[in-house]
Amino acid sequence: MSSKGLTPVHWFSHGSTMMLGEESEAATYWKKAGDEALANGIKGVVMMGAHWAELNEKIAVATNPTPSKSPVAYVHPSKYADYKLNPDLETANKCIEMLKAEGFDAEGDPKFDWIHDTYLVLIRMFPDGCPPTTIVSMNARYDPYYHVKVGAALRPLREQGYLLIGSGGAVHNLYRNKWEPMLRYRDNFAQETPPEAWALEFRQSVEDIVTQTSGPRLRRGITRLMKHPQYREAHATDDHFMSGLFVAGAVGDKEDEGTYGRLCAETWELTNMCNSQFTWGSFVQAAA
Repeated sequence: MSSKGLTPVHWFSHGSTMMLGEESEAATYWKKAGDEALANGIKGVVMMGAHWAELNEKIAVATNPTPSKSPVAYVHPSKYADYKLNPDLETANKCIEMLKAEGFDAEGDPKFDWIHDTYLVLIRMFPDGCPPTTIVSMNARYDPYYHVKVGAALRPLREQGYLLIGSGGAVHNLYRNKWEPMLRYRDNFAQETPPEAWALEFRQSVEDIVTQTSGPRLRRGITRLMKHPQYREAHATDDHFMSGLFVAGAVGDKEDEGTYGRLCAETWELTNMCNSQFTWGSFVQAAA
């Protein structure tokens, strides 16, 4: 079941830049999720990615009216260069005020240019045109409780028809990936050997928490994963996990009890990178 009147929430593992250029189960699901969002008339998208973090206690919201795109390695520019971004400045300012109301040192960044962690997913979800979109930064202290609170502060946007998305990674350690097939053959999906035990173990633990806990227990569970014995092997840096904390805040309220996450697609890349795609709730349930 799902909380009445609330839009779904997604935690997407965006993987390597090659996920923009190559077809995959994950890309197919991103398109499906985008089609459903458009069919149900979402007001806009609010995203936290994995490649933008503010220092000290700050958090920022993108307010650049004409952002450019950072280059995407190993992907032909025809896949992304002409895609028109659609920054939602009105919602960006709304997010800033909502964050300030919860005690965050929040401000707009009028010079921020979008990075592949967000627009890669948007292109796959909405290939015919980007909906109004707001990008929210992380904080570089990578405090899990901080990022849960960010998601909780923006959770009311779900009642207003916004789609909240975290774009990061369930298992994302670039140092432990097998790069040779991609570098030699441009094959990011090659599996010359099975994923290593640490990747399989942490991936399973993430799925268990997402699919078997809800409400405040989900928030505690996702946070507790940072103490998992294999967490540091699965995440050499914390940046790609923070979007999961953001999502837990957005869908982990007391009112969300009974709304369990679903593993909707999964694509292994570079042997040890697991790109799991999770969704909580549905538009059908929201309209019930």
